[in-house]
Amino acid sequence: MSLAVAKVAWDHPPTVVGFRRLVLRRLGWVFSLGGPPLIALACIGRVPHAGTAFALITMLAAPLLPWVLTAYIRRHRVKAVLRSYPWGEWPCRHPLRPPGSPATIAIPFREDFTATLRILPFPIALAQLENDHPDRIWFAGDPRFGGVVSPVGGHYPVRVVPHTPRREECGGEGFDLARRVGLVRASGKATRT
Repeated sequence: MSLAVAKVAWDHPPTVVGFRRLVLRRLGWVFSLGGPPLIALACIGRVPHAGTAFALITMLAAPLLPWVLTAYIRRHRVKAVLRSYPWGEWPCRHPLRPPGSPATIAIPFREDFTATLRILPFPIALAQLENDHPDRIWFAGDPRFGGVVSPVGGHYPVRVVPHTPRREECGGEGFDLARRVGLVRASGKATRT
């Protein structure tokens, strides 16, 4: 590893602040998609056309609400990674992507191993986001199974998973920790959320 900021990433104060912002951001997503249908539902029978409004709002919010709820629930996985792995500063590339394709980051962890990681749950342009060093990234996790990345400084933690799912050998160095924090299943396949 090229830089160890603290024993674990959670010991770095800007990381804790960044995680709290992540929780508030995801909670805002849940309220912005789940609140309007609930308000419209509560108004049925009291406000004219509330039933129609409820149906329209629900049709618009329903496709995204499961993704947003999953993202909110999976914040615990981000916290577990930050409490278990140290930050390391690595060189990185942000490959160009066609519109609609997932955002990825390529990090050369070794001369013979470059991990291409997908940003979850929604594409984020980390290269432009409060980032004085777009060619460097902080990574906490296991390169084989994913983890959490942030622009240098640890202030914007984002979950990443391997872009191409693959099975790794079960056991070995780091496997038990990766399994405990939810980066990998018992079968050796990296988790995708």
